[in-house]
Amino acid sequence: MEELETVLKIARKETDLPIIAQVSLQEIGIMQDQTPISDAFERLEGLGADIVGLNCRLGPHHMIASLEQVELPKKAFLSAYPNAGLPAYTDGKFHYEGNPDYFRKAAHSFRNQGVRLIGGCCGTTPEHIQAFANELKGLEPVTDKQTITKKARVDARSFDIKRTIQPLQEVVKERPSVIVELDSPRKLDTTRFFEGANALKEAGIDALTLADNSLASLRISNAAIGHLVKEQVGLRPLVHLTCRDRNIIGLQSHLMGLHTLGLHDLLAVTGDPARVGDFPGASSVFDLSSFELIEMIKQFNEGLSYSGKELGQKGAFSIGAAFNPNVRSLEKAVLRMEKKIDCGADYFITQPVYSEKLLLDVHEATRHLKTPVYIGLMPLTSSRNAEFLHNEVPGIKISQDILDTMAKFNNEPIQSKKEGIAITKDLIEAAAELFNGIYLITPFMHYEMSVELANHANEYSSLLSRRKQNVNYVN
Repeated sequence: MEELETVLKIARKETDLPIIAQVSLQEIGIMQDQTPISDAFERLEGLGADIVGLNCRLGPHHMIASLEQVELPKKAFLSAYPNAGLPAYTDGKFHYEGNPDYFRKAAHSFRNQGVRLIGGCCGTTPEHIQAFANELKGLEPVTDKQTITKKARVDARSFDIKRTIQPLQEVVKERPSVIVELDSPRKLDTTRFFEGANALKEAGIDALTLADNSLASLRISNAAIGHLVKEQVGLRPLVHLTCRDRNIIGLQSHLMGLHTLGLHDLLAVTGDPARVGDFPGASSVFDLSSFELIEMIKQFNEGLSYSGKELGQKGAFSIGAAFNPNVRSLEKAVLRMEKKIDCGADYFITQPVYSEKLLLDVHEATRHLKTPVYIGLMPLTSSRNAEFLHNEVPGIKISQDILDTMAKFNNEPIQSKKEGIAITKDLIEAAAELFNGIYLITPFMHYEMSVELANHANEYSSLLSRRKQNVNYVN
């Protein structure tokens, strides 16, 4: 609608020629943002459109049902260009089976709704248009009609009111918070995963985050694992959701399923392209960008699907968004954050940071934002691991000092892990001085490392709290 209004303003300013402004609908009678089609037509007429109407996507049946809700414009005329019904898909090709006789039968219904300009879109042929023309030849236009008013109603009983635990963005605003990523297993045996989940719960973390087939590598569904983490472990699952694997239909169905399971904490991300993972020949969908995915989830929280159809009750999703500070221009990265906030992001989780200077830079660059940030930290396990992350994984950069330090223990696996933990502890302390949120990423299912680091983060946060109390006491 915004695009059409923008172009209409320009066209009306540039010419006195008649302008036809038509919109396409996904649901009967409403735009994607729940604007009634009658309101949309009124806006277009107000901007100077001589003819307003519907075009494409819908066949005669649904287009007539939409027009039943529309009053005749004050000055403009109504138009309708229906598709030849719904498309069929056979042997790799789309085709339409709506025959011209069906259009002939629908012609009077279009006229009765006040349509003055009539045509056809996808699947229509000269025979379809001829059927309209023959049936309506010589008839006068309708100048008066009755409308059917249908307003979408969102159930006032919003599920977010009944949410039993505080959303993460509220937790991290009030106190230091630690969340840990533990990837779903690559194999069907989940024993070690749940050992780790239980150990991390004992460490007092606020949420277990579950990636959505990270690096496009096959893993057990994070929704299934998340449900078990919630029910069997008693730990809050934070489910990642990518744009890569599901189209718009699949994403919405998945959101409805997550809501039904009570999994309300989400991280909306674009996702790594399929070609980097286990199945490089697989298709990457990317119907939506991460910005649009955030908007979709936010719209679910208003009780509306992405097409504007009401869902019967409001969603209760808390929406996390990704922030990559490992970029050349931190200023541009922050602009992306601001855009995600405008789309509806409630908090941010960063890619792993390996520099105290970068922590300071991020704090300075984001201090004007009220939206909280969890700083991502991932312990290194070896020099080889560090080199791989630095050189091959998008969004991760490691300082040369750390690369050199890890290289000293190239052939000492136990000492390498200890050094990786020590480096991360220093980064935790630096991050805790600046941010309330710590996001630990578990490498290679080494959950013991994350447990040690989570304990350290909680202990250091307590130390900081005591220091502040002592300062206040002295003052």
